Amino acid sequence: MPKSVKPVPSKKSRSVASQPAPSKKKRETKNPTSPERVAAILEELRKAYPDVVCALNHKNAWELTVATILSAQCTDVRVNLVTPKLFKAFPTPKAMAAASLPELEELIRTTGFFRNKAKSIQGAAMVVTEKFGGKVPQTMQEILTLPGVARKTGNVVLGSWYGIAEGVVVDTHVMRLSRRLELTRETAPEKVEQDLMKIIPPDRWIAFSHELIHHGRQICVARKPRCVDCTLEKLCNSADKTWTSH
Repeated sequence: MPKSVKPVPSKKSRSVASQPAPSKKKRETKNPTSPERVAAILEELRKAYPDVVCALNHKNAWELTVATILSAQCTDVRVNLVTPKLFKAFPTPKAMAAASLPELEELIRTTGFFRNKAKSIQGAAMVVTEKFGGKVPQTMQEILTLPGVARKTGNVVLGSWYGIAEGVVVDTHVMRLSRRLELTRETAPEKVEQDLMKIIPPDRWIAFSHELIHHGRQICVARKPRCVDCTLEKLCNSADKTWTSH
């Protein structure tokens, strides 16, 4: 068998390897939510992820609503594998409302919690069909009347499809990164969102969520974040940094 070839580390990687690991003792950032620091974070994210969009594949507001409901406790990659067959079988809210639960359950089984999710998407389909004439509503108050829809889903649909900034999407990535960056100390999504809405300009609410989600998937991962590759590293004093320049 041929010998395995180890990749040659880059100059940056070699220099990082020669430096001591950062201390696990958390260093407090002076005034972490100051307008200047928040603006710097937003600018770095904007430059790193220009024209970022929602990672869930969809063709309309209804498909995005269903996909977001299915994304709970599931990866977007998995959801994107499931939804094509689902929407081919039941392309409209009316068709999904008329589907049987076993049919829906089988199509979404691999997303996890498929029984509850099947009830939610069918219930949402019924409400959209019967109450809103087959169209997903465009206000937070109305969209929250759909079964399975909470503020996260409402913000995703209103922001990504309708371009309406009602709030900030708070998923696991946004939660983790917001706490690491000391933009909030809260642990409940609703309270995290409230904190972020106070410091992030409204015209950045939609893009900020997408940027943070992409950054959380690619760089600031839950375990062993790739701090050496992070454009926010100089602005971050998180206790679980894997490398630090300051």
